[in-house]
Amino acid sequence: MRLQGPARRLTIFIGETDQWHHRPLYTEIVHRAHRAGLAGASVLRGIEGFGASSHIHTAWLLSLSADLPLAIIIVDAEDRIEQFLPQLDELITQGLVILDDVHVVHYVGNPGKKSGAAR
Repeated sequence: MRLQGPARRLTIFIGETDQWHHRPLYTEIVHRAHRAGLAGASVLRGIEGFGASSHIHTAWLLSLSADLPLAIIIVDAEDRIEQFLPQLDELITQGLVILDDVHVVHYVGNPGKKSGAAR
């Protein structure tokens, strides 16, 4: 990630089964963010949730066909996020988009220090 300091976080809530031209919608969003040169994107899968339908979706073993909630989180400079938003207008027919200002602290690995559990 090439950010440090003030930034904008874009969080997109959609369903796991949402599609764009016969492929997962989350995949299309992440690939478009990558092509747009945004700093980073992650897709997080929820284990339970509900949205506008008020139908609860859950990851219980007996609910193998559950449409679990997904959150796609993208962080970059405010102007770059704003430039990306029109693509979401094309892609999302049902979901929730949240924009919030954040402060990025960028950690870079120290080659002389091992990561993991404390000794």
